[in-house]
Amino acid sequence: MGLFILRRLGVMLLTALCLTFIVFTLTNLYPNLEKLAKTQGSFRMSDEAVTSYLTDRGYLQSTPVKYGQWLGVLPGWVIEDRDGTVRSRCHGEIEDGALPEDAVSYCGILQGDWGYSTRFQDDVSAIIGTRLGLTGKLMFWVMVVMVPGALLIGVLAGMREGSRTDRMLSTASIITTATPEYVSGVVFIAVFASSAVGLQWFIGSATSAAEDATFRNFTLPVMTIALYGMGYIARMTRASMTEVMTAQYIRTARLKGVAFRNIVLRHALRNALIAPFTVIMLQFPWLLNGVVIVETIFNYKGFGWTLVEAAGNNDIELLLGVSVVSVVVVLVTQLISDIGYVYLNPRIRIS
Repeated sequence: MGLFILRRLGVMLLTALCLTFIVFTLTNLYPNLEKLAKTQGSFRMSDEAVTSYLTDRGYLQSTPVKYGQWLGVLPGWVIEDRDGTVRSRCHGEIEDGALPEDAVSYCGILQGDWGYSTRFQDDVSAIIGTRLGLTGKLMFWVMVVMVPGALLIGVLAGMREGSRTDRMLSTASIITTATPEYVSGVVFIAVFASSAVGLQWFIGSATSAAEDATFRNFTLPVMTIALYGMGYIARMTRASMTEVMTAQYIRTARLKGVAFRNIVLRHALRNALIAPFTVIMLQFPWLLNGVVIVETIFNYKGFGWTLVEAAGNNDIELLLGVSVVSVVVVLVTQLISDIGYVYLNPRIRIS
């Protein structure tokens, strides 16, 4: 098991480096850099002024060198512009033109320096930490609602395949999965939060939920996300439960006169939850990046909203920071899913 985990960690590290390099290359294409220069300077800047701005700030170095500096495995650049001003990646503009003796040369992701956001005028690490916490709160309540509800629906539908209960629950699961979040979110706001219908039970904006989440301002975004994911997990649970209930050992237990409740709880349930476990673990990456639409609709300023703001304002450093967190979350949840699957199903061999 230890060798399996070490091998997976090695693959995860290589995958993370490849994915972050691809994102870094795309975000550092010259059109993006030109837009960044004109955003920070003036949209009337000439081509020569744009080139000078980018050169003085190290943007026109080769992509592998910039990636190594951003990662923290290569020393940061130190450049003197035409006016004699000395700038450093690690220390910004240097007043006297000379670096201190104890000045650091490496300042990248590995050293905890995630860069500076041009959109929010703050450190990227601080922004991501705050926004990730807000999205984590949303994810927690979504999982609390979604997972038990989906498992209950899937088990009830799969216990008696083909029954009226099965057909009703399966139809409801398909409808919730087929309805996009931007549709259900708008419908929920129109029905439960606006005066158009008359049911002003909730608040259509979740902005205040960032500071103080209440039942009125947090229910609609939670239900919008939970209903969409609930149908998929319920369908997987139902399919797994149906397969288990037709297994030979279940038939033998029923022929021996074991109570149906005991068959479900003691014999079928654990084996039926093996497949849904993997699906549930894969919901975390989806919740982290898939809440972009919901957070935008309800103006909840979490991780997904930050991604939209960074992309819309060409905030390169923040985009890179968001991509790092997204990659790490995806890879870690996949590793946990694989390890948990092995423990739940002893028949799987690691070889």
